[in-house]
Amino acid sequence: MRIFLEPVTLNDRVAIMDIFNFYTESGFAAYTEEPMPYELFESFIQYSSEYPAITARDEFDEVIGFGMLRPYSAIPVFASSAEMTCFLKNGYTGRGIGRSILECLEAEARRMAITSILVSISSLNEGSIRFHLNNGFRECGRLKEIGEKRGARFDVVYCQKMI
Repeated sequence: MRIFLEPVTLNDRVAIMDIFNFYTESGFAAYTEEPMPYELFESFIQYSSEYPAITARDEFDEVIGFGMLRPYSAIPVFASSAEMTCFLKNGYTGRGIGRSILECLEAEARRMAITSILVSISSLNEGSIRFHLNNGFRECGRLKEIGEKRGARFDVVYCQKMI
C-alpha cells in the first residue's frame, strides 16, 4: 500500500475527528468518553500549532491516519521535548503506516531541535504500547489507576524516545 504524508488542513476535519471518535467510542486509545464534535477540530489541532501535524493518505486520497507533535510544556527549559499523538483508521494497523507517521514526525522534530518525544498511553491499549516499544520508545513511568473509562480503571503509561 502506498501512503502519502501531508500537512493537516482544515479540510481534514471530518476524517480526523471520525478516526479519533472511533477510538473514543470503541476502546481506551482516546481518553475522551464522548465523541468530539466536528466544531472542536480547530481546538483539537491548536495544541500542535507551530509543531508538525500530518495526515497519512492512501492512493485514493482518503485520510487513513494522522499524527501530531505538541509542546510537552510551555516552560522554556522543556523546549527540546514534545508529546506525540498518532491515530490510524480502524483496520489500518500493522501495515507500516504508524511507523511512517512516526518517522516523519521525528524528522520534523529534529529540525526543530527536539531531542525527546513522549507519549502517554492507557495501560488497556496494549497494541499502542507494543507499537511504541517496538519503535524505539522506552517505558519511563506509570501512573497507577489514575484513569477510569466505562467502569474500567487504567494506568497511564509514559514512554519516551530520544532522537
